[in-house]
Amino acid sequence: MKNLPWLISLFIASLALASSSRAQEAPGITITPLNPGPDSQITHDLATGMSVATNGVIVTYGTTRMIADTVHLNMQTGSAVAEGNVRLEQDALIWRGERLEYNFRSGKIQADRFRLGLGPVFIEGEQFQASTDGTSFSATNSFFTTDDLFDPAYRVRARSLTLIPNDSVQARKTTVYAGDVPIFYSPYLGRTLKSHRNFVVFSPGYRSLYGPYLLGSYHWNSITNLESVINLDYRQKRGLGMGPDFAYDLGRWGQGSASYYHLNDNDPGLDPNGVPIREERHHLTLTHQAELRENLNAKLVVQQQSDAQFERDFFEDDYRPNPQPESFLEVSQAWRNFELNLLTKPQLNDFFQTVERLPDLKLSGFRQQLGVSPIYYEGDSSAGYFRFNPAENAGLEEYAALRADTFHQLLLPKTLFGWLNVTPRVGGRMTHYGETDGFGSTLEEQNRAVFNTGAEVSFKASQLWPGVSSGFWDADGLRHILQPSVNYAFVPTPNRAPRELPQFDYDIPSLRLLPIDYPDYNSIDSIDSQNVLRLSVHNKLQTKRRGKIDDLAHWALVTDWRLDPRSDQATFADVYSDLSFKPRSWLRLGSEVRYDSDAGLVRMANHQATLEPSATWAFSLGHRYFREDPAFGLNSENNIIHSSIFYRFDENWAGRVTHHFEGRDGVLEEQYYTVYRDLRSWTSALTFRVRERRNAPTDFTVAVTFSLKAAPRFTLDQERKAHNVLFRN
Repeated sequence: MKNLPWLISLFIASLALASSSRAQEAPGITITPLNPGPDSQITHDLATGMSVATNGVIVTYGTTRMIADTVHLNMQTGSAVAEGNVRLEQDALIWRGERLEYNFRSGKIQADRFRLGLGPVFIEGEQFQASTDGTSFSATNSFFTTDDLFDPAYRVRARSLTLIPNDSVQARKTTVYAGDVPIFYSPYLGRTLKSHRNFVVFSPGYRSLYGPYLLGSYHWNSITNLESVINLDYRQKRGLGMGPDFAYDLGRWGQGSASYYHLNDNDPGLDPNGVPIREERHHLTLTHQAELRENLNAKLVVQQQSDAQFERDFFEDDYRPNPQPESFLEVSQAWRNFELNLLTKPQLNDFFQTVERLPDLKLSGFRQQLGVSPIYYEGDSSAGYFRFNPAENAGLEEYAALRADTFHQLLLPKTLFGWLNVTPRVGGRMTHYGETDGFGSTLEEQNRAVFNTGAEVSFKASQLWPGVSSGFWDADGLRHILQPSVNYAFVPTPNRAPRELPQFDYDIPSLRLLPIDYPDYNSIDSIDSQNVLRLSVHNKLQTKRRGKIDDLAHWALVTDWRLDPRSDQATFADVYSDLSFKPRSWLRLGSEVRYDSDAGLVRMANHQATLEPSATWAFSLGHRYFREDPAFGLNSENNIIHSSIFYRFDENWAGRVTHHFEGRDGVLEEQYYTVYRDLRSWTSALTFRVRERRNAPTDFTVAVTFSLKAAPRFTLDQERKAHNVLFRN
């Protein structure tokens, strides 16, 4: 209780910052100076609707953006004439020239000299204009090429040219040039803008765990709705691995993918429990989703593998985000106020702990008004047969039972004084458990009843300062939004404690606070008494950048005040702070902190700074700290500093360096060094990686990756963010 005055004072201080001014942004054409300052001039004629902007200007309409030295714009018709260093960005199309006539509303475009980039084709020519329906573009006396260098190795000169975005480019009376030398003439040439149908990607390298290796894949697209890949890999220490990948589109019957990979591992090693891994190793993945009819959707995911370490050993980019993949079939039908969901989840991998649902049928009632009354209703009802299947060799016993659960809640939302939102609620839940089967439980058939009530009180206030501007902070006007909230939840002690019930949907340790009200809190079998106030406050500072609203800063504080804590709870939960700060459009700072106010220590901290000022370079630096917590297992503590820098030296060369440093014992856990090379029609990358594994020999890898530029294995955005796209091993 020693921190109670401090927490209450903080909450009251946040409430005191509120004001009632509000502002709304209307969509439309916006004009902003390119370089705000005394030289920027924008004039408006209210009588004619004409706007004239000089000395650098940005015009924005939806996803279309125009940059030019001077723009004459009719705000009523959307017609614009731009002159001087004109750049037009429209979805994937980038147009450059000295003069352009463009209509923002109709999309009509007309220009004299121009340069256009619409990957993988780049065009330069005269008399550029759009068709009346805006689906194609034409030009005369033009050059086009797929070589994305300033001085292309080849180009095609055409007397007339037609471009259909994302489809094709068609040229007439053409001459093909190698450099400046004409080598071929044709009355007609055409080039598809769609991805290559057949191509090869391969990556030779060396890894200490594999020895020399060669990873290869042949991409074969025989028909428009089926993409096929044949993977063939050789690892000197591990053997030959192979298998196909498929991606398909069946139209109204849905889309999906399938993958199978197999190898006889010459050196599989031991699992974390010291048990030898069998030599025959494989994985099988199948996904399919379809909208059978309007609002009736089905999704199937099958993920089966020979052992728990297969993905870790051979498919790192799949393993890291999802180390324990699940298989399920889900069918859902949605209506305006209800949704019916059928979920079936079997255990296909006995080395992963699974709660099987065989099946689980659930009817959800969304929050909805009852007739013309001021009362709202929401609820969930479900029934299913559940089986707890522990992982093999885990020392736990399996058990199964039938469970039927129904929850219903009434709410009365009110707005008091025109600004204070109050939503009291009251609800009840009844759950029936059948007699449990299995050695892990001997519970008899029983029923549990739960009553809940509570209320949420919140308001939102804002203050607008339209005249504030700063070139340093890249800010055009400021708006502060404050949203404090108090959510009270009361649940008396149920007639059955969680320890008396089979546990299928139970609390899983989390780095965040779990919901306190129903139906958001869905750990049905762990429901216990609670008498708690959730205190939260959100502060948001917004500005306008390039004609769009952008968050300059957002800070959220959340904690729980338990008025009647259980034996396993403290009076106050940890305080959670989330802060994001974006002082410039290319600079992002983030902070997540979990603070134990009773013990006076930080339990978790995650800080990140990212700079992306241009496509030439990017830099990030972060720190992740987590204090050891028994709920997350032994050795759960970490104190990692990570950094990454990407730099493009010129149009041919780029590099990237990444480090992960563990501060607890001073070990540089991971090092990545990558050099990228543009080979005109191909792209390549050379990567060197070192991993310190502490209880095992150092793992190091040298990898080379080649792929067609028209169908790259890694894109510039991936290069700037991750090395793992270079590794399929």
